Amino acid sequence: MTVVQSHGWLDGLQEAVWLVDESTLLILRANAAAERLTGSQAASMVGASVLTLACTPQDIAFWGEPAHVIADGIHSHTSVLRADGILVPVDRQVARVPNGAHGGTIFMVTMLDRSRQAATERELETLLSELRATLDSAADGMLVCGLDGRVRAFNQRLAQLWGIPRDLLLERNDDAVYAHMAAQVLDPALYRDRLAAIAREPMQESTDILALHGGVVLELRSVPQFSQGRPVGRVYSYRDITRQSEIQASLRLAARVFESSLDAIFIADSQHRVLRMNPGCERLVGPSAKSFEGCMAASLFGGGTDAGFMEQVIEGWSREGFWEGELWLPRDNGAYCAVQLSWVALRDDEGRLLQSIGFMRDLTLQHAAQRRIEELAYSDVLTGLPNRLLLSQRVDTAIQGARQSDTGFAILFLDLDRFKIINDSLGHPFGDRVLQLVAERLQACLRQTDMLCRLGGDEFVIYLHGGDAVVAESVARRILDDMLKPFMLDGMGFSIQCSIGMALYPQDGTTLDELIKQADTAMYRVKERGRGSYGFYQPQMNANLLSRMKLEHAMRQALGQDRMAVHYQPQVNMATGRITGAEALIRWTDPEFGAVSPGQFIPLAEESGYIVTLGAWVMEQAVREAAQWMHGGTPIMISVNVSALEFRQPDFVDRITRLLAVHQLPPTLLELELTETILLQDAQEMEQRLRVLAGLGIGLAIDDFGTGYSSLAYLKKLPIHKLKIDQSFVRGLPDDDGDRAIVSAIISMGRAMHIEVVAEGVETETQQAVLLQMQCDHYQGFLCAPGLPAEQFRAMLAKPLPLRAQGRRNGIEI
Repeated sequence: MTVVQSHGWLDGLQEAVWLVDESTLLILRANAAAERLTGSQAASMVGASVLTLACTPQDIAFWGEPAHVIADGIHSHTSVLRADGILVPVDRQVARVPNGAHGGTIFMVTMLDRSRQAATERELETLLSELRATLDSAADGMLVCGLDGRVRAFNQRLAQLWGIPRDLLLERNDDAVYAHMAAQVLDPALYRDRLAAIAREPMQESTDILALHGGVVLELRSVPQFSQGRPVGRVYSYRDITRQSEIQASLRLAARVFESSLDAIFIADSQHRVLRMNPGCERLVGPSAKSFEGCMAASLFGGGTDAGFMEQVIEGWSREGFWEGELWLPRDNGAYCAVQLSWVALRDDEGRLLQSIGFMRDLTLQHAAQRRIEELAYSDVLTGLPNRLLLSQRVDTAIQGARQSDTGFAILFLDLDRFKIINDSLGHPFGDRVLQLVAERLQACLRQTDMLCRLGGDEFVIYLHGGDAVVAESVARRILDDMLKPFMLDGMGFSIQCSIGMALYPQDGTTLDELIKQADTAMYRVKERGRGSYGFYQPQMNANLLSRMKLEHAMRQALGQDRMAVHYQPQVNMATGRITGAEALIRWTDPEFGAVSPGQFIPLAEESGYIVTLGAWVMEQAVREAAQWMHGGTPIMISVNVSALEFRQPDFVDRITRLLAVHQLPPTLLELELTETILLQDAQEMEQRLRVLAGLGIGLAIDDFGTGYSSLAYLKKLPIHKLKIDQSFVRGLPDDDGDRAIVSAIISMGRAMHIEVVAEGVETETQQAVLLQMQCDHYQGFLCAPGLPAEQFRAMLAKPLPLRAQGRRNGIEI
């Protein structure tokens, strides 16, 4: 009773108080506030364990601690269970206090009811959560700052728009966030300046447009934040207007396109009345364009009262959304202009017609171009003659008619002889003008019912309507005679010869392709027989052509199959009888054709261009063999024939230089045999190339001298070392006075110009004696030896050569 009486002052406190024995943890005293808080009588609580006040695991654990730990006290928020079962939030304190007159200490537990405060906090948290949810659900990015610029709030949309990393948000580093945002703007300096200007005016609102990296465009709206009528901060909202910007840009672009488009554009309303025209449309329609505004758009095309036209347009709109077609547009001058109209319908979401847009393109130039294209499609650009396409149509018609009337016609294939010389010497522009003159002359030889066609190059095809063999031959003779008449161009007179092959329908072919092929075959046979004539197709010609094709195919396979070889024919010093050089000669032995004469396959190789490959192979074999002879102690000049086509190859000189370097053959042991034709083609370029070769030390010889277009001028200015007298002049020695005079003149000229002379085709001692008397320097021919394989020639070099060597003629020299 003394304890209770000594603590009577507790009932005057507003806080609930319990006094607890330290050792037993039993409640010694509870005040009136404790009764009100718990709903239990103070007397019922006295003697009860303090654990009756513990409602949470943390409280139970606390009272289970040793007395000295509890004596340290605690101040926390917890709950107490009322007698009616309601859990009341409290602010709880435990402390050790003196026990008054009794001495010692006891625990005093105080609790303050926090129900009202907790309810207020929950309400506030709910409000804050709702505000946060509202902020995060906003479509705009939101940033709330104090007047000092510190970030007070933001939403997730802000982080999305600006790409702010999560770890940066968690740092709560305002400066880092501001720096990140500035780095996303295309012009950071201008952005920072603008933010500073906004901060200096805390009462004003502002709106800005920001362009970010990646093409994003944001609208920034800044408004002041007020509290009790005073500005306490600023709210920034960021809205993504990229799409709107694109739409606006597209609209501006569309407006510019409308105004500047070269196409004529008009806009019509839902009733098909013209609302507006662009400048292109006004130019196309003419000065009266303005008068059409408000009128039916169909009236532009003279169809204002033509309901059928608009029905077609509306049907096209319903089916495809547009109508397209060609129309005639009346002009102010009474003329009509062809236009391509594309008329597009614009509808709303419900499918109702709002407007329509017409796009017109002037087809005047296109129609003119189409006419020109058709002309070009059926005619030769250079001569204006019909081309093969038009000829094919004409011949197809003739074939249909011939089947019904049992009549025929003739096809002539004409080729100009040696026309390449004109192109090479006078240039292609001059050659084109010559072809135009030829076309005019050929056309004059034909009837109106015939057709002259240029296939290309210098090849022409003639269709003779109803022509038989007699008519074809008569026309061919007339053409040959007229072509021999002189042509005049740029003050230059010249003549042109042609070769003509002829084929007849239906005996030589039943299609144009077959007839042209047969006529071409006949023309080719004419060229083989000397050119400048005509000939009919004969079936045997195809067999000959097939044989020629087989020979060419076998020739192209021969190198890879080791069927070709290089033989060497000695060149002998006339005075000493010693071998001073050798000419490399190509030989071909085929399993099917046997030993093929060079006179047969060399022209074929030259015509097909394969001579370049053959010549390169012979050159390499000859240089390799000459190098082996030199390294074996018998150096000797090796002479190699070079064709005109091979000599004109751009890499010819480089290839020769590499060959000599690879095989370590001195250039002075190589001699190139050229024809006079090479020297006359592209004279300036050939002269330069010859001087480069001569500068290297390579010998240069003129082969078959006297048989070509001999001109003594090139002998004087070109570095020629040797002349080779053609065997056709040597063969007549000593009896033929003409051959004797020619050979003597060539030798005398060579001696006068310090050029060595070699006589080819020497077969008898008499020929040798005459040449020796004329002071010829060298000879080669069967008198010494034919062309020999490398092994036999090497053996011949190893033994002395008798002055009078015998041989027999059994081949052709090339």
